[in-house]
Amino acid sequence: MKPQHLPRLLRTLRHYRPVQLAAQLRHVLQEEGRPGPPRGAAPPMAIEGATAPFLPAPPHAKFDGEAGFELIRRKHRFGGAIDWQFDELGPLWAFHLHQFDWARSPGVDPAARTRLILDWIEHCERSYGWAPHPISLRILSWGKLILTPGALVLGAQERETLHASLAQQAEALAGRLEYRLQANHLFSNLLGLVFAGVLFEGSHAARWLGHEPLLRRELERQILSDGSHVERSPMYHALLLENVLDLLNVALASQGRAPQALVQALEDAAARMLGAHAVWTHPDGEIALLGDAAFDIAHAPRVLSDYAASLGVDARAPASGQLVDAGVYRLEAGAFTLIATTGPPAPSHQPGHAHCDALSFELSYGDERVISDTGVSEYIPGPLREASRATSSHATIQLGDQEQSEIWSAHRVGGRANCRVVAADDAELRASCSPWSLPKTSHERHFSVRPSQVEIADRIEGEGGTVRLFLPMGPDVEALELDREGRAAHLRLRSGTALSLELPNGVDWQIERRPWFPRFGEAAERDTLVGKAGALASSRIVFRERAS
Repeated sequence: MKPQHLPRLLRTLRHYRPVQLAAQLRHVLQEEGRPGPPRGAAPPMAIEGATAPFLPAPPHAKFDGEAGFELIRRKHRFGGAIDWQFDELGPLWAFHLHQFDWARSPGVDPAARTRLILDWIEHCERSYGWAPHPISLRILSWGKLILTPGALVLGAQERETLHASLAQQAEALAGRLEYRLQANHLFSNLLGLVFAGVLFEGSHAARWLGHEPLLRRELERQILSDGSHVERSPMYHALLLENVLDLLNVALASQGRAPQALVQALEDAAARMLGAHAVWTHPDGEIALLGDAAFDIAHAPRVLSDYAASLGVDARAPASGQLVDAGVYRLEAGAFTLIATTGPPAPSHQPGHAHCDALSFELSYGDERVISDTGVSEYIPGPLREASRATSSHATIQLGDQEQSEIWSAHRVGGRANCRVVAADDAELRASCSPWSLPKTSHERHFSVRPSQVEIADRIEGEGGTVRLFLPMGPDVEALELDREGRAAHLRLRSGTALSLELPNGVDWQIERRPWFPRFGEAAERDTLVGKAGALASSRIVFRERAS
């Protein structure tokens, strides 16, 4: 490490929980990707089926039944046998390969699924497949296939091998819970481990099921009172919601084997998570791209809602109608829907999926997106990752060419912006943010949504230097043009709807082509209105519908 980077590291570590620091040290001293203990006898199954059909693979995970895979929109065909050590497309691609979410695609031949599961058991002796997170999600994937009639072709010996391998993986997972990473990793670890404890019976299964008090503790910690997941990413929220429903599915089928306290905790969490998910879902039926979020990684909100209904779970909206804990607010009037985010990187001890997006927003008119966040294309450190997290990639203001928070590497944050909500109701929101490196400079933004217009008013106090404003267009904006004076912009949506933007005085506006990452593995460009001013005390932007 270079000496000049030590202060940044200390600013990052000061937010960690003690248990994280201790676990990180153990992680450094241990070999990553080591196999679990030798397989013993297969535990007997405790349940024969599920309460309701499980969901198929998410849209991004595809397998052609032979040796071809498309995961996170990156394709690879193995030349014969699957190389379970393959990592040339990055760790995230390898994780999805080993998670076996692709194996749940409905069009995959059961014999092909079975063949590759048995091949993994025989040939994957180390690598990403034995990291805790892939183990967690593979337990869920394989368990759901076992409980789905006709999904696998298993003779007595193959069934014994599969069950014994799952037990080996659960034993390995029990000793590798990701306390160093916390958040969705630890949550998934416990979901997978308790799932195995419900699926099987015997002394080992009882020990895995014995982790359910820890899981209930994480449900309380990670699912906030407004129903949102603590990482404030609609994508990860949706992934975890599906897995909460998966565990509830088998718990309800266990005929009392799963403790009633666990069943109640899962039902409560799922209901509140569904309610929260509706707040950051646009009228087009898809999530807002807040933080690390992209389309097609998780199932669409309607799919998750239908799955929950099949288990007797209905959405429970947050008491205020807003995600106050998450700092996400939904304002609606007429055809306009605005979703704004107001908080600093979160959670403070693990903001790995946070962006510099305080006081940014997405805007829909009807079911068309007018302003859209940038999304995320990959987690590999480099220009694409930096672009997805940067202040300039969000519909907010950048002060003095400084990032709101000190983002670095792929998932690290040092200094944090200071943000707070000043006032909020169903039609208006007022919040403020001070960048980490300019603590005496404040940006206050006032959102107002009316049936006829949306107004974004900004006030800046302090010495921030150059001010830049960003309005990244959504995919439904077919055309964008500035008038000659640069005082207004005109938008045409795909439906033919025309909107006008009243722009503030004293700002030099340009239309730039900037990145847009709606899906992992996809890097596109879209028009972005970029305004620049040497100094700016206040500004006002107004969206209005206009005659075509």
